[in-house]
Amino acid sequence: MPVTADDEPELPDLTKLDFRQIVDFLEAQPVEAQFAISRAEDIRQVFPQFSEVDVRDVVIDGPHGGVAGRVYTGERNAGTGFVWVHGGAFIGGDLDMSEAHWVSLALAANGVAVLSLDYHKALRGVHYPIPSDDVLAGWLWATKNADVLGTKPGDLQLGGASAGGNLVAGVTKRLRDGAGQLPASLVLVYPVLHPELPALSAELRKKLDIEEPPLSLPAATVREFNWQYAGSEGVLGDPYAFPANGPLEGLPPIYIVNSDVDYLRASGEAYGEDLRSAGVDVTVEMEPGTHHGHLNRPDEEEASATIDRLTAWLHRDRQVKV
Repeated sequence: MPVTADDEPELPDLTKLDFRQIVDFLEAQPVEAQFAISRAEDIRQVFPQFSEVDVRDVVIDGPHGGVAGRVYTGERNAGTGFVWVHGGAFIGGDLDMSEAHWVSLALAANGVAVLSLDYHKALRGVHYPIPSDDVLAGWLWATKNADVLGTKPGDLQLGGASAGGNLVAGVTKRLRDGAGQLPASLVLVYPVLHPELPALSAELRKKLDIEEPPLSLPAATVREFNWQYAGSEGVLGDPYAFPANGPLEGLPPIYIVNSDVDYLRASGEAYGEDLRSAGVDVTVEMEPGTHHGHLNRPDEEEASATIDRLTAWLHRDRQVKV
């Protein structure tokens, strides 16, 4: 049931605009305007099993101003705490989009307490490291307030989707290098991790030749939104801005779930191979029959299948019946 708030202009059909047109549209709106990729009038009417989940907003102090967050806790909280960051090509999305709100509700209903984080978008002169700093501030707040998520700082896990996957992977490298407590594990869902999209496998190329995804993100498009985030050529080689760069040793266990027919699958798969070569404990899976951003489509059974995968991973060290 997609709706748009009364005080927000309706987003144009993104499939009919190129990346620069989307950026120009967003930058022409008031700074306080928020744009979710998808909204639900009341998602709990569609998913009544979420009715037990308690939701409350928080504002976290960050170096660039307040960082919006939302805490989700359910009656079945099993001591599993998770910090989650949505995607949106570094320029869109918010805490109401399905990839943030529905995912967090679904995980909380399965016993995972969630802090969902927003961040400054790469618009109006905002570039790296500002979004990364926001996510780092949110993570550090969570480690200091782990009891809010019913867990201990050392047991907290961190994850993100698409551009959010980039941000959390970069922050994890910053934490490894002294910025704070490492997560117990890192979860990446259809992430973008490279400044340039790696070569596609023959199997993926064949699928993309047969079926062009509704949200098409070929190498040229990925390059555009990476540049928008980076702001300058020098940042493209930064190991914290694009975490496929630089050494990978010393990272926590990492779980990667890629979409099936998705150009960005090449990034997740290549990163997994490099992690394995660096001796990192990594698991890479693919959700069959999916396109990029499938967690934004909660009406599709494949999105629920990925929630099941994430739930199993996050509870893996606990005997939790879900």
